[in-house]
Amino acid sequence: MDQECETTGVASAPATVSSGTLDSVREQLGSSERLNALSDGVFAIILTILVLELKVPPHLPHKSLLEAFHELRPTLIAWVISFLITGMYWVAHRDIFARVRTVNRDLVWLNLLFLLPCALIPFAASVLGEYPEDSRAIQLYGAVLILGSLLRLILYRYVVRHPALLWPGALGDHPGFGFALVLLPIAVYLVAMGVAAASPGAAAIIFLAVPAIYFLAVTVARDRSGTTSEVEEFS
Repeated sequence: MDQECETTGVASAPATVSSGTLDSVREQLGSSERLNALSDGVFAIILTILVLELKVPPHLPHKSLLEAFHELRPTLIAWVISFLITGMYWVAHRDIFARVRTVNRDLVWLNLLFLLPCALIPFAASVLGEYPEDSRAIQLYGAVLILGSLLRLILYRYVVRHPALLWPGALGDHPGFGFALVLLPIAVYLVAMGVAAASPGAAAIIFLAVPAIYFLAVTVARDRSGTTSEVEEFS
């Protein structure tokens, strides 16, 4: 057999893979670097697409600048709301994964599912900017944001229930407090959707207030004794 291999010049393949190679593969699969890089890239693209929706109204020479800005106002409002909420989601994602030591396949897919509604925010914002008085546009926008918050809640729940994926001491003693902070924006989104038919303008104001309400809740929670560690991942 050896003589046959020497004659043909073809080396026989190794029968087994070394344990060092398997350890290296496991280390690469468990690294969160590519997951974080993908997520940051998706959020960067979302913010870029949002600003690309801001276009100068056509036939500007036939209008005053004030009229042009008035025409652009719904799109500007939708952009400001969407930029702040997207930033809120990115900050939450960053803070959660700063505590993640290693990832598994389930966490990778849950992260992708979380990015799905986030990637729809520019589309929902475009519809809202184009049809600001249509309650269905507001309902669509709210539905996308609620889906994003729900998937963020599932992502956080998975991380909390799998402490082996985290750095030691990464979570506080009462992670349930974090669940309440995740649910808070959902409640506000539902209120905005509820008033959309009666007052689209009020609904837009409520959406705009979500980041302020959320970060105010985080600040108040941090100031309370005994809750600082529990809300650190929700900065």
